[in-house]
Amino acid sequence: MTTDMTGAKIAKTARPAVVKAADVAPNRRRGGDIRVTLSPKTAGCASGFGGVLYLEAGEFVAEHYHPYSEEFLHVVAGELEMSLDGAPVPLNAGDSLLVPIDVRHRLVNVGTERAQVVFHLSPLAPRPELGHVDTEQLPAPQEPGPQVGGAELSREAVITGIGVVAPGGIGREAFWNLLTEGRTATRRITLFDPSGFRSQIAAEVDFDPRAAGLSAQQVRRMDRAAQFATVCTREAVADSGLDFGTVEPDRVGVAVGSAVGCTMSLEEEYTVLTDEGRHWLADHTYGVPHLYGYMVPSTLAVEVAWEAGAEGPAALISTGCTSGLDAVGHGAVLIQEGAADVVIAGATDAPLSPITSACFDAIRATSPSNDDPEHASRPFDATRNGFVLGEGAAVMVLEEAESARRRGARIYAHLAGFASRSNAFHMTGLRPDGREMAEAIRVAMDQARIDPADVDYINAHGSGTRQNDRHETAAFKRSLGQRAYEIPASSIKSMVGHSLGAIGSLEVAACALALERQVVPPTANLHNRDPECDLDYVPITARDHEMDVVLSVGSGFGGFQSAMVLARSV
Repeated sequence: MTTDMTGAKIAKTARPAVVKAADVAPNRRRGGDIRVTLSPKTAGCASGFGGVLYLEAGEFVAEHYHPYSEEFLHVVAGELEMSLDGAPVPLNAGDSLLVPIDVRHRLVNVGTERAQVVFHLSPLAPRPELGHVDTEQLPAPQEPGPQVGGAELSREAVITGIGVVAPGGIGREAFWNLLTEGRTATRRITLFDPSGFRSQIAAEVDFDPRAAGLSAQQVRRMDRAAQFATVCTREAVADSGLDFGTVEPDRVGVAVGSAVGCTMSLEEEYTVLTDEGRHWLADHTYGVPHLYGYMVPSTLAVEVAWEAGAEGPAALISTGCTSGLDAVGHGAVLIQEGAADVVIAGATDAPLSPITSACFDAIRATSPSNDDPEHASRPFDATRNGFVLGEGAAVMVLEEAESARRRGARIYAHLAGFASRSNAFHMTGLRPDGREMAEAIRVAMDQARIDPADVDYINAHGSGTRQNDRHETAAFKRSLGQRAYEIPASSIKSMVGHSLGAIGSLEVAACALALERQVVPPTANLHNRDPECDLDYVPITARDHEMDVVLSVGSGFGGFQSAMVLARSV
């Protein structure tokens, strides 16, 4: 049961009603009107957070919704009351009132009479005074706060815990040491026999699940990617210092990214169920009982939720190579819009299997430098010849900023802005002008309320393919102007490879650690600068550098382009 502001008990299991809104013309810049008819049948509803009036209005619901506003619309004996900070204001049927465009109103009770209310939406107006508002006497518009999808949000998300499983070492400290020392973790593949493949090298994780703390039952049940995520979650939770017993389980969310899910286990089971590809074996005893979990990528989010005891919103984000960045961004939005107070966010991928190698061989995206794996991943270098596959995971504990401050948490970084775009162009090709990535960068900076002059470091996607490195160089110039030439940028893929969906979360972890420790990781193996990649890509050696704001970008097959702004905690 949940108690509303009047003291009434509200059932958490009731199904919310849906009220159709007529004459809807909302717009995030112009505003608009919504006329809603309320009745006991449609409005006397309850949800997990109290009664909720769902205004179904296309773009309005999708983009301008904040369920935890301080404003509530109450219904008393057939009449309506608006309550702001506990002070009721009566509203008669047909009355107009000004409300922020990001509010979805809660209803506690409704009388026996039908009532119609007109909601006049004005996104740039300040919070209204009590009583009716004359829209012609409004104060001057104020600068909007942090926004997601156009809705002004007052809550901030911060990173308070980091867990890492990466090539070159288990744990965030081993990961950070590898990066700052400029060491590479690429080698000939040992997880399967790569003979016959064009690219036979990868950045593998030296990982013993039992030594990492997993039980025998977990090892039997989990795919390697799920094992990575679980170990990372434990480290991140411990690092955060948060006593999860003090947080309601349904206020803890999960956002996990993965590009390929449980590919390794699926392929292994395929060889069993088909007698190594000869014919299908119909007898179910040949398959492991966990085969369904391998087939469904959302299993990865489920495992993390189980580990953390999270009963809030949970999602598996699969947007190719931007999955990790997008998952952390999604987690931040859950906190900003009030759907959760804590989110376990990150990504995991263990894609090193024959089918994955065959996929990237087919499009000649991976490096064939099998005789020199240590130097094969060389983003922005004139001699680069493709990316090097990797594996790994990074998971972060995200918290609502004020709550984290009150408990004295160490804050690695604020997640100040996030945006994603797609190019609707080609499955593997990129437009050379970098327009879509530049737009994602621009929107993320707008959310963070920063200008190019404020950016102190760029974590580049830097995959090591010829077209990608030129594409994002163009995007930096397009979005940051002359400032692009002044900002150090680097690619950690030069050291840990490209772990597909997981790499974005590993890069966010690297950015958070860079902000905390004021060191820029280098781009390893960058010896011969490509004239078309003429920015400061921090070759070979890490650099001490004062930073307050960091930009991290991602680019994925299918045209996904994402950008995130992280800010130092002060």
